[in-house]
Amino acid sequence: MDEQEAVYDHNRYRQLLAEAVDETRRLELIEIMIREKARDRLEAQRVADRAAMTAMTVARVLGQSGRRGSF
Repeated sequence: MDEQEAVYDHNRYRQLLAEAVDETRRLELIEIMIREKARDRLEAQRVADRAAMTAMTVARVLGQSGRRGSF
């Protein structure tokens, strides 16, 4: 996912809304917004998972080095 995709593009949504002059286009806009919100939530979950794994790794490394110092 590139950086541009990860940013909420207010102008793009405004343009899509202006172009949604019939039922088909309005439904397409709704589908796009739902799909992109789901993508944003997935990316947020990935970031949280990475942070949790990093914290666990740091805790494990610090825990091991603490045991060495107690011998």
